[in-house]
Amino acid sequence: MTDASGHAAVSLRQVDKYYGAYHALRSIDLEIAPRERIVICGPSGSGKSTLIRCMNRLEVPDSGAVLIEGAKITDASREAVAALRAVGMVFQQFNLFPHKTVLENCTLAPVLLGGLSLPEAEARAISYLDKVRIGDQAGKYPGQLSGGQQQRAAIARALAMEPRILLFDEPTSALDPEMIKEVLDVMTALAGEGRTMVCVTHEMGFAREAADRILFMDQGRIIEDASPADFFAAPKSERARTFLDQILSH
Repeated sequence: MTDASGHAAVSLRQVDKYYGAYHALRSIDLEIAPRERIVICGPSGSGKSTLIRCMNRLEVPDSGAVLIEGAKITDASREAVAALRAVGMVFQQFNLFPHKTVLENCTLAPVLLGGLSLPEAEARAISYLDKVRIGDQAGKYPGQLSGGQQQRAAIARALAMEPRILLFDEPTSALDPEMIKEVLDVMTALAGEGRTMVCVTHEMGFAREAADRILFMDQGRIIEDASPADFFAAPKSERARTFLDQILSH
């Protein structure tokens, strides 16, 4: 579960998160190994998005610790900021700057935060736009693209910072059904490239094909942690069985 340095890619230790009186995460303990591919699923309100957002400090736990490659990101330290550079995220809503071209969206962070020159950043961005199959759309603005193309642009933007850990928070839930496959195909290809990937999704076909482990959440807890084969064939909890019956029957 660790790399050559002895660190897990992501560690959560006794993490609790509240929103007012609502207990969103309850004593979460989790270790994710380098290059491991994790899918997090569960009913709405189970804490999935809160959990993944704690992995890049978009949410700060009320107690417990989150570590990225051994560095505690729950501290507001220089080490924490450096560790966060290892993490990229793709959101449910694409969050592209509408007044900038696709290429400009993908070069902004590498230039401002990564220290690349503009030509270096553009060359890197084009390579990742080609990887997600929209290199020919680089000069367009987000509003000129389909939803699926916008989400692939958002994936390329995350990749342009060359993160070792890539987070996806329900990346296909805002897409029309015919656009979901093109995004999932890109994600499946990325899953084979050796990055650590953590994905919140209801796309069970992707989970079955791409995940090393599936985490099933309910009421702020991880109640199943299993291989795809075990999770789909014989979920241990009644709540997971009900969830699968509902989601696989559609």
